[in-house]
Amino acid sequence: MLELLILMLERLGIIVMLAFLLTRFSFFRNLVFSRELNGKQQMIAILFFGLIGIIGTYTGFVFNNKTFDIGRWGIEVTPDEAIANFRVIGVVVAGLLGGYRIGIGAGLVAGIHRLWLGGYTAISCGVATIIAGAFAGYFLGRNKKVSFKKVFVIAACAEAMQMLLILLISRPLDKVISLVETIGVPMIVVNGLGAVLFMVIIQNVISSEERHGATQTQFALRMTDRTLVHLREGLNETSAEQVCEILYNELKPLAVSITNETVILAHMGEGSDHHKKGGPIQTQVTLEAIKDGELCIASEREVGCAKADCPLQAVIIAPLKLYDKPIGTLKFYYRSEEEISLSVKELITGLSVLLSNQLEIAEADRALALAKEAEINALQAQISPHFLFNTLNTISSLIRINPKKARKLLLSLSNYLRHNVSSTTVKKTTLEQELSHMRAYLNIEETRFSDRLSVDYDIDYAILQEKIAPLTLQPIIENAVKHGLRNKEQDGLINIQIKDCDDHIFISVVDNGEGISEERLNKLGEQIIQSHPGTGMALFNVNRRLTILFGNKAKLHIESKRGEGTRVSFIVPKQAEYTTEGENDESKDSYTCSG
Repeated sequence: MLELLILMLERLGIIVMLAFLLTRFSFFRNLVFSRELNGKQQMIAILFFGLIGIIGTYTGFVFNNKTFDIGRWGIEVTPDEAIANFRVIGVVVAGLLGGYRIGIGAGLVAGIHRLWLGGYTAISCGVATIIAGAFAGYFLGRNKKVSFKKVFVIAACAEAMQMLLILLISRPLDKVISLVETIGVPMIVVNGLGAVLFMVIIQNVISSEERHGATQTQFALRMTDRTLVHLREGLNETSAEQVCEILYNELKPLAVSITNETVILAHMGEGSDHHKKGGPIQTQVTLEAIKDGELCIASEREVGCAKADCPLQAVIIAPLKLYDKPIGTLKFYYRSEEEISLSVKELITGLSVLLSNQLEIAEADRALALAKEAEINALQAQISPHFLFNTLNTISSLIRINPKKARKLLLSLSNYLRHNVSSTTVKKTTLEQELSHMRAYLNIEETRFSDRLSVDYDIDYAILQEKIAPLTLQPIIENAVKHGLRNKEQDGLINIQIKDCDDHIFISVVDNGEGISEERLNKLGEQIIQSHPGTGMALFNVNRRLTILFGNKAKLHIESKRGEGTRVSFIVPKQAEYTTEGENDESKDSYTCSG
């Protein structure tokens, strides 16, 4: 027994070597990492693990029940012989990795082969092999990360069941008892240990893949973070040079280049004297990479260096694409093609996809900015036709009774319309210009409503050169006149505040009109309202433009009480760059500086 145990431990190295070689096959990695295998993959796994079981049979030791000799390989078996083998290892591992289906399949392949070899234990060993695959698959299924202790117990139990079946099925009984006494313990121990070693190798592959994946993910995130800020403006000489520097420092090739479809945008590293920025693309292979949109490797004759002693002897070229259309290349230079390993190819392929995606994001950002600009221009261009008709009617009436006042009103209307037209070509205007536009409108309305309307101003004139979105104040004033004061027969009052509040400007318009219902108040500025008093379009447009240009911190703040009046207020940052829609900064009270 001890002699057999030592011999089996020595020959176990063959199975361990097979396990290592097995991890080199792509289908095996798919089996380990895939949650579901298709029919073809399952058949390949069954045949492969069945083959491992067959090899485990052939690498075993033949035991002769008459002579009690242990020797030779288990290639053929006489009626008086049995085999102390490693067959269970392949079948149990199949069940551990692939579940009971693959375990039973591999058991059938290895078990039928054992029946074919013959010997007085052929039937019991063949049946036991099939049961071992089902046994391992039933208990462990698709759980890859099992404890090694559990693996040993499962494989040892599978082998113990085989010994039990030999005792129950095989005959003559005296030979069977003698066989089990001799080979039982060595086979149970060695097959349990072999299954553990097999799984140790597999677990190492899994851990290695996970570490590699984590490293690649970390690198990709770092590259994304460092390059995205430079590629927001698209592919140009400035962004290409900054990205080249990052890639050169991170990957440390001999050189890195980025080109567009015609010229070199940037080159970092060796050969900078003859791969100059702005120079034409030097090789046909680069042009072909742009045309085909595929990764390629150029030999030393295609690198295109002007100097004979230039170390740049090989280059890997990856396309840069915008919406699947090649627009340039990413090039990494090396001393020889031998330095361009499979991992280097995969890394550069991933980088080209990453940079291409960032270019698409930059293009989408530009398209969104253009769309917002078009929306702002459309909102700014809106002029109420009713206001224009009413003003012209008022001027027409004044021409006969008060020509001087009609002339003044016509000038106010001219200034008002001129400002409306000019505002469609700019994103921002000064508070002074906006105030002039608002006064032109109020001059018209005060003339139309005579003694019913008066306006108070509370303005910090020192800040009138600060910027604001055009056509912001006038629609709010118009809303107060048309809706707040429409039923006011006398003493209609509008108070306008423009105040300096540290890093922002506070603006409010207050009327003493009839106020707004609570239900309507919650919707004003946020949506268009279909109702008889009005749609709320003016306040919605103003709020929309303010939030597009300055973010949510500039949105309209509307307060109102029925019968007392309404206050519309907002803030804008001083000389602020425009922000993206949805930006939210409410860390401090926006309405504390109200005078």
